[in-house]
Amino acid sequence: MPLKEIHMPRFPECWESCGSCKQGTVTVLEVLVAPGDRVAPDDTILVLETGKVALDIPSPWAGTVQEVRVAEGDSVSEGALLMTLL
Repeated sequence: MPLKEIHMPRFPECWESCGSCKQGTVTVLEVLVAPGDRVAPDDTILVLETGKVALDIPSPWAGTVQEVRVAEGDSVSEGALLMTLL
């Protein structure tokens, strides 16, 4: 089974209109999984904060978390590698 990479999704248009994402203020508020945890599609794996809102980021696939590449307080940008699943 190939390793699957979960990347930071494209920011929704509504985020762009508020201006927070354009200023690079998207940070990891909570990491909800750790290596070895099993996740199902749509399970929340982390929570982002833009300064105005918190946004749950779901897993696109089922699998076992192999590596978490972000930590609470990290700034993230579109396309950043968040974690890997097997």
